[in-house]
Amino acid sequence: MLDAVRDCVLAVGVRRTTLTDVARRAGVSRMTLYRRWPDVRTLVGDLMTREWVGVATGSMPERRPDADARSLIVDGLVAGVAAFRAHPLFRKIVDVDPELLLPYVLDRRGASQEALLGLLADGLREGHADGSVRAAPVERQARAVLLIVQSFTLSLRTMTDEDDPELSSDAFLGELRTVLERTLTP
Repeated sequence: MLDAVRDCVLAVGVRRTTLTDVARRAGVSRMTLYRRWPDVRTLVGDLMTREWVGVATGSMPERRPDADARSLIVDGLVAGVAAFRAHPLFRKIVDVDPELLLPYVLDRRGASQEALLGLLADGLREGHADGSVRAAPVERQARAVLLIVQSFTLSLRTMTDEDDPELSSDAFLGELRTVLERTLTP
């Protein structure tokens, strides 16, 4: 089902996707969909959770014996921002249905944000244990870091000028790395 809704959203956006379209693409009846999802937005919410958590976990570098937890966190977050910005579903939503993201920026945390906070908290605890991350309350620190990363993910294109190497996406990802390093260094 989630693959079918992903295909529909990529084709026409969230507003123009219907449960009938998703059911047809998935080869099931509409009633099968309605048993689990009351509407397209709920179905898209589950899709976003799957996709965003997949991007985040896929961006985490493999544990290296010479790397401390802070390095792994920073590398993973910078790679994650780049991966989110390049992700076809994220790009489609930002380009066609950006209002879908507003509740998660202004009003409430979604399931994917909760999952990302959990991943961040785990990494921060490891950093506290190995001494590579500044000691702070883990939940607050994770939320602050997620706020920074969300800002770069959602708003970076409003600040870049790809014709100017000093203001390119890559330059800003380097700046994100600096911000994260300075925020987390003891």
